[in-house]
Amino acid sequence: MTSQPDPAQPDLSQPETAQPDPSDSETVSPPMRRPLSFVRRSNRLKPSYQRTWDAALGNELLDIPHGQRDTSVAEGFRIDWAAEFGRTAPIIVEIGSGSGEAVAHAAAENPDTDFLAIEVYKPGAAQLVSRIRREGLSNVRVAVANAPEVLDQLFAPGQLAEVWIFFPDPWHKRKHNKRRLVDEDFIARLARVLPPGGVWRLATDWSGYAEQMRALIGASPQFKNPHAGERAGADSPLTEVRLHDLDAISMGRQPAPLPLEEALDDDGGWAPRFPGRTQTDFETKALAVGRRIFDLTYIREP
Repeated sequence: MTSQPDPAQPDLSQPETAQPDPSDSETVSPPMRRPLSFVRRSNRLKPSYQRTWDAALGNELLDIPHGQRDTSVAEGFRIDWAAEFGRTAPIIVEIGSGSGEAVAHAAAENPDTDFLAIEVYKPGAAQLVSRIRREGLSNVRVAVANAPEVLDQLFAPGQLAEVWIFFPDPWHKRKHNKRRLVDEDFIARLARVLPPGGVWRLATDWSGYAEQMRALIGASPQFKNPHAGERAGADSPLTEVRLHDLDAISMGRQPAPLPLEEALDDDGGWAPRFPGRTQTDFETKALAVGRRIFDLTYIREP
């Protein structure tokens, strides 16, 4: 779910490899009720990562039995999280962890909190597991599975303290928007696993997805935006993107900027950067080509 772009490519909204691996069972499975929010890349691991994977499976790397697809969770499978971590502590889930820069940093900074990183791409998960073992982080587990199924099957209502989704695949072409992870159905799933006062943090470098997330989650009576009305008008990053068409420029396209009266984002609601979100390589590359970062924070309503 987290895109890791080739530095030579200006389009940071695209997955690292657009073509699926034909040997991957994910690409030939029967269709689901809604499109998956990801297209699997090659899952082949280089030998060093394969050794790490084998050593970590059943330990830092959760051994989750599959359903029909190799990222689905077998019906009836459950995890006792207190037994898994050896304690009862707040749990934060990061969806789309990539190689794990953000979640590993957060786990090291917050040893009294437990973290679950959900990532569908085995090479990224293997990198994260390697990092966890290298840094001796006992408070992180990694799940290679489809995030909605993990939320539905592995967590009880109100069990999570926070959920993080940083830089999900934007599926920026209109015909692909239906693949975006954050939709009405997913919002309901998040609402179930967060208690009143639970926190949902999001970040994206794609303005269209940022607007969609703000509109959909903002319309849900189950969440409130503690920064409603903030960073609006001339202070809004969305206004800046529209005025200069920064998305087009960052992708090497001819910009079509909007006039000021059309560009102004009167709604705002963008959160300040979450201090616990470390700047990853992906974000650094996005900023280097002129993209803007949109942070959103929502609190679960009683």
